[in-house]
Amino acid sequence: MSNINLDAAFDVAIIGSSGGIGSAFISLLLKKNVNRIYAFSRDKPSIISSKVIFNYMDITDEQSIIYAVGKLPENTCFKLILVCSGVLHSDNLQPEKNIESLNVANLQHYFLVNSIGPALVAKHFLPLLDKSKIVVFAALSARIGSISDNRLGGWYGYRASKAALNMLIKTLAIEYKRINPKAVIVGLHPGTVDTALSKPFQQNVPAEKLFTPKFSAESLLNVMGQLTPEDTGFCFDWAGEKIVP
Repeated sequence: MSNINLDAAFDVAIIGSSGGIGSAFISLLLKKNVNRIYAFSRDKPSIISSKVIFNYMDITDEQSIIYAVGKLPENTCFKLILVCSGVLHSDNLQPEKNIESLNVANLQHYFLVNSIGPALVAKHFLPLLDKSKIVVFAALSARIGSISDNRLGGWYGYRASKAALNMLIKTLAIEYKRINPKAVIVGLHPGTVDTALSKPFQQNVPAEKLFTPKFSAESLLNVMGQLTPEDTGFCFDWAGEKIVP
């Protein structure tokens, strides 16, 4: 079965475009035959190009998503939509080491950014996917969201929110197989990437397993280039390996 053709001209949407991986995707896609890259995030990406069109978006606010979609040109049709947003830590948020560390506000924030946000993006962006050719909607997930692969425990909110994202992706894929049979809806695990998200947790990561944003984005583009509609609903890592739920 055919897969997505990233050599033919196409439009792409990148949500979370100002982060390390989102920015790396923009740089790499500018070297391909893109018409326009619509970049969505709270902060403007640093990459300047006539092909990059920035629109403000906060994925935790559905009205912000609706407003951003409303600013798109009429008849906008995407071949590739990438959701690169996510949260692991912040000044007031750290992964839980044990159940005593559970906090309602923190759990809600994990789910809002890592699960609910991407689902709301899908709600408003999936109708914009091209229906005439193989297309991809992908959200950055994580192997840590695999329930069967959990051997260390801890990190309750992050693990659970990524597991929820994987289930949302699977459910969306089932529904959209009826609406747009050529759509491939997947989760993508970028590996441990040298960005602000992973910075406090890199000390035990072997050097060969700490990826640059460019390497991770390039690897994931290669993976997406091999996907077919039969792969919809699954989660794949940077090497193309299917992650067991």
